[in-house]
Amino acid sequence: MTTPLPDNAPLTPPPGCPAHGLDTHGLDVQGLDVQGLDVRGHDAQGNGTRRHGAQGLGAEGLRRLYGPEAEADPVGLYEKLRAEHGEVAPVLLHGDLPAWLILGHSANLTAMRTPSRFSRDSRRWTAFQEGLVAADSPLMPVIAWQPLCVFADGEEHRRLRVAVTESLNRFDRRGIRRHVTRFADQLIQEFGPTGQAELIAQFAEHLPMLVMTQLVGMPEEYGPQLVEAARDLLKGTETAFASNEYVVMTLRRMMERKREAPGADLVSWLMQHSAGLTDDEVLEHLRVVLLAANETTVNLIADTLKMVLTDPRFRAHLSGGHMTLADALDQVLWDSPPMSLVAGRWATGDTELGGQQIKAGDMLLLGLAAGNVDPVVRPDLSKPLYGNRSHLSFGSGPHECPGQDIGRAIAETGIDILLTRLPDLQLSIEEDDLSWTSAWISRHLVELPVHFAARTPEAESEETAGAPGAVATTPAEPGAPTPTAERTTTPEAPAATAPAATIPGQRRSWWSVLTGMFRR
Repeated sequence: MTTPLPDNAPLTPPPGCPAHGLDTHGLDVQGLDVQGLDVRGHDAQGNGTRRHGAQGLGAEGLRRLYGPEAEADPVGLYEKLRAEHGEVAPVLLHGDLPAWLILGHSANLTAMRTPSRFSRDSRRWTAFQEGLVAADSPLMPVIAWQPLCVFADGEEHRRLRVAVTESLNRFDRRGIRRHVTRFADQLIQEFGPTGQAELIAQFAEHLPMLVMTQLVGMPEEYGPQLVEAARDLLKGTETAFASNEYVVMTLRRMMERKREAPGADLVSWLMQHSAGLTDDEVLEHLRVVLLAANETTVNLIADTLKMVLTDPRFRAHLSGGHMTLADALDQVLWDSPPMSLVAGRWATGDTELGGQQIKAGDMLLLGLAAGNVDPVVRPDLSKPLYGNRSHLSFGSGPHECPGQDIGRAIAETGIDILLTRLPDLQLSIEEDDLSWTSAWISRHLVELPVHFAARTPEAESEETAGAPGAVATTPAEPGAPTPTAERTTTPEAPAATAPAATIPGQRRSWWSVLTGMFRR
């Protein structure tokens, strides 16, 4: 998994990258004079390139994966490309650099599972070798080679990958769920008394990073700052570079501490692993795990909550008792993968894929969203796929996402806790009024405003603590961090005519609560 950094993050290419020292003034890229244009091919007024005025189209009529048209309707763009080219389509990336977008489910699996033909080493890219990629290109944070398992092949990939997967697999899933439950309860207690919330900014964007800081082994007080730094970095604000530096400095500080006092955490396990990772390798893998895991899990939580609140299929199956929360996650991973596409793979030699002739050094983009709706595997998109995990959202082959089980555990437990505590949760606006932001690699739900009967925290009684299925008061596992301070900022509650209810002590699954509501 590559780190989904913002398009305008001012990062420097790594040593040895052909983009170092590249003077882009007046450079002609694929016949496009970029003097006076930004890296997206727009002039100061935001207009399209002067040579190719058609919106969304570049040289030879190829469609762009960036710009207003692509970002306004990425799904529609994928279907246009499928109709025009089939399983694999030629496209243009920022700077009108050519690439291939894989649209077919089977073709994606082929690219994922055959590293002998399709490498993860971005240094193979012809555009790099020919000096066509600007040092400040928005592609660089995603595709610039780094000493990571995601950019390695063969034995080097196995060495790095085994350190990451074996370290992640050491976590007890019950321990992870306890962390999720505790932080979810803290977040709910902040907005519970108001009777309303915006679930993206107040829940989904906070929960994954708060949990990941515990798994990495950071003191709990680091959580809120890292949440804000990650949000700032990934949204590409003017302070994104400073936020990135904060994340790196925090991780270096943790590595120094764990060298002196190791614990049952990811930092310690990576540093101690027999694969012998260098300090730089440990740091970069920690950074990827934190940021990539956070971004994808935020999207998974947001999209699942949106679907649960708006999709009539879910409500029908809930009322019939035919679906579980795990099933809901699978459906979301088919319909709205956390990452729309992954860049990329690079052809090791001339080859053929999906009827297209691919040249050595060509870049291929894994179209996860497009592959998941391939008519060959899904002729009827309205047919549910509960329990079917053959989607592309976590990849496949040697580079399959190593943290998918943890991501699913955070999303599933967090949503379960939210809807158990607030079983009457309802969307506050019409579904058609929801808005999205899109970039070339992902699509984000902007806001998810909801309302519910206002609730105030209720102290856990001894009876509740001992009830079957109780989770909020489960003793922490040995060595697990303990809370240092409760959050104290609580939004003002709006005027209400009825007194606020209390958060129920019941531990019945929210699915059974919601099913009961629909059966009335």
